[in-house]
This record gives sequence, C-alpha cells and structure tokens, in this order.
Amino acid sequence: LPSCRRSGRLTLPGGDLGAHPAQLALALTMESTAPPTLNTGGVEAEVTHGDAAEARPNIAGRGAPSEVGDQAVWSLSTAKPGNGVDQLRDASTETYWQSDGPQPHLVNIQFHKKTRVQEIAIYTDYKLDESYTPSKISIRAGTNFHDLQQIKVEELLEPSGWTTISLMQPPSHDDGLSEGERALEPLRTYFIQLAVLANHQNGRDTHIRQIRVYSPRSRTSNDMALPDMNTLEFQMYACVR
Repeated sequence: LPSCRRSGRLTLPGGDLGAHPAQLALALTMESTAPPTLNTGGVEAEVTHGDAAEARPNIAGRGAPSEVGDQAVWSLSTAKPGNGVDQLRDASTETYWQSDGPQPHLVNIQFHKKTRVQEIAIYTDYKLDESYTPSKISIRAGTNFHDLQQIKVEELLEPSGWTTISLMQPPSHDDGLSEGERALEPLRTYFIQLAVLANHQNGRDTHIRQIRVYSPRSRTSNDMALPDMNTLEFQMYACVR
C-alpha cells in the first residue's frame, strides 16, 4: 500500500484507521470474501489458481452434508497406470479412473469406524467417454468384503455431470409406525462397494471421473432445529475466536 509507506497511516472507505490497529484488523476481516464460484449446469466449482478447479455437486440447498471420502481407504479392482484412485479423488473432472479388466469393475470404500452415509455422488461424462461410461451401477454395503449386500442398483442413461444416489434407509428399530410414516435414516456402514455392471454401447472398461461420499452434518444447536449458517455473514459469527 503506497499511501501507507509515505504517511504511516492507512485510509479505508470507513475512514482513517492509522492510529487504531484493532479497528484496522477488523476492517480487513470484514472486507474478506469467499472464493468466487462458477455454476456449470448443476456443478458448482470453486475458482482456484493453478491446478484445475475443484468440482462438486451443488448440494448446498439440502442441508449441506459433509464429504467424508477422505476418512476412508479406497481401492480398485483394476486400473490403467496413471488412472487410479488419485485421479478418482483429485477434485478435477478432467481426470478419471479407467479400469483394466473384466466386469464388474469395483470401487471399494472402507471406513475405520461405522460411518453414516447419506448419499454418493458420481461424476461421469458420456459426451467425452462414450462407451466407457457406466450404464448400470450396483451399490453394496457391509463390514468387509465377505458380507456385502446389495442395497441399490442405479441405471444411467448417457449421463453428463453429477449423479447423486441416495442411501437413506428405513430405520432398523421398530418404532410402531407404518412404513409410510417412518422417517428415513442414513446408511450406517464400515464398507461401501460400487460395482460397474455394464457400460454404454456394451463397452468393456469404464471411466468414472469423480466420486464423493456424503454424511449428514452434525448439528451443534443442541437439537433446537436451528437453521444452518450457510451465508458468509452468518458464518462470521458461527464460533468465538
């Protein structure tokens, strides 16, 4: 700031703060903003500098669940060199996992503790990948490889972007309510497996560009059902520094 070097004082839109360091720090904090965002047809991408921008499903309007994929150990049934787990989880839709073997192609997600999983988001692009694009995916869950049970099968028709698969389940306990009255709960599991059962145009190997695993965000309002603080103005007062 050239004016600061000449006079030792700094003038901001709120006035001259040269003699008040605490006011200057507060003013600079209030001036900061969140990174700009880019809406690309249902995919929200943070604009970053250098590497490819991180892309993620636009889920802010649904309670903003937290991504928990980094808490798991990921493995694949097969992968081409340079197109493995790192590319599947690098936050870029320009890269992808490519399988290298017979179907089904498997993505294994193993958590260290039983984890609540609300939904899984998968990024595929039929326009770029054509016959490599999955057309049928099975979701399985359990405690390890040996007791997996299929909980959902998702059919994809020439997808281009994020596909969100809900894993909300009926409650395991008997609460005396009918099936239509019972509220759904997130899946609780140690192990999730995604199995690509078929590709478009009878393709053999598959491309998946990104996978995200979402868990409900824990509330800190003592079950008072207060709204989530999603805006920048609210987040500034979300905690005491």
